[in-house]
Amino acid sequence: MIHDLHRLRRRHGLTVVAIAATGLGGFLAAGRSASGQEPARLAPITTASEGRIDPRRPTRPSAVERERLYAEAARDAEPLERQATQLRRLASLLYPTVVHIDATKPLARPRNGKATEEEAGSGVIADIAGRTVVITNRHVVDRAELEAITIRLDDGRELSPVRLWSDAGTDLAVMEIAASDLEPARMADGHPVEIGDTVIAIGSPFGLAHSITLGIVSAKGRRDLDLGEGSVKFQDFIQTDAAINPGNSGGPLVNLRGEVIGLNTAIASNSGGSEGIGFAIPISMVMFVARQLVANGSVARAYLGVALDKEFTQEEAHELGMVRPVGARVEGVTRGSPAELAGVRSDDVVLEFDGTPIEDDDHLMSVVSMTPIDRTVDLVLFRDRERVTMRVAVASRQDFE
Repeated sequence: MIHDLHRLRRRHGLTVVAIAATGLGGFLAAGRSASGQEPARLAPITTASEGRIDPRRPTRPSAVERERLYAEAARDAEPLERQATQLRRLASLLYPTVVHIDATKPLARPRNGKATEEEAGSGVIADIAGRTVVITNRHVVDRAELEAITIRLDDGRELSPVRLWSDAGTDLAVMEIAASDLEPARMADGHPVEIGDTVIAIGSPFGLAHSITLGIVSAKGRRDLDLGEGSVKFQDFIQTDAAINPGNSGGPLVNLRGEVIGLNTAIASNSGGSEGIGFAIPISMVMFVARQLVANGSVARAYLGVALDKEFTQEEAHELGMVRPVGARVEGVTRGSPAELAGVRSDDVVLEFDGTPIEDDDHLMSVVSMTPIDRTVDLVLFRDRERVTMRVAVASRQDFE
């Protein structure tokens, strides 16, 4: 059985509710049809011999009524068919950019005479700095040798990567492949992701390569997920109800323009299968990490140097003079860090970082991690019942960890 997709552990009494997205845009009320005409009148069926009525037999429209109903069905199907045409167009565009991945990994503890395990997932082709690469999740290929990784293209060709880089902090991996005739996916740029946007997921659920599912963006900014080993430190997930199952890991989440907006990574599930709650890494984070991996082999992240209150309560907010707990409350400052040099103090509440309003401690950590290390940014704090702005020159996290 394939176990490539993180399963979210139950926390805080989470109840998983499956949601089905039909894309029909609602239902017609009973009574009149969409055209305003009276509904078809149904004639009872009589027996051929005696003319008596069987009240339990279904009634059927007359031949004339059937012709009218077919005409109305054809007319009202047109807007739905236009949506279907768009989905078919997107499938044609995207299939060549999505790959199936098989990886053979050594078992940390061999059992029952078995020393290896099989992992399966998905990936998306990209062009980074003139190199053709496949971006996927780290957990799909982690611990596997290059020759033990098979990348299967949509035309049936099979390749092995010539180079692999990965980042444990975001669960991302990038594999360079030696092929020049491949079509890279188009990454979303300039089109913000909004809750309610229609999206499609493409991947290999349960090994069924190039499967496509439809859904919406259910939420954004999911940052406190317990993903098993706890190694995914930097989180800012998109939540979707597009069906995601084991094997979808590393496949793209795509908007209706055909642009990749995220990389499918995890599900919340009681059964191990899709229950309507899936998570994707936003493409901004994916490309921030992928470009650095290709250029430098590792990811350089900015460092602020504050210890944050993970349980910032309403009572604490009131004591600080705030109506509600919003932003990230500072519990301590690292000596010699950018925060100390700028004058940040305990009980300051970070409201904005480089123009981004901060929601909570996990959000601040995510935003700082996506900041280039040579930046000087504006930091807006709540201090002594006032908003205070200061400039901070961030440092490299590697210099302090």
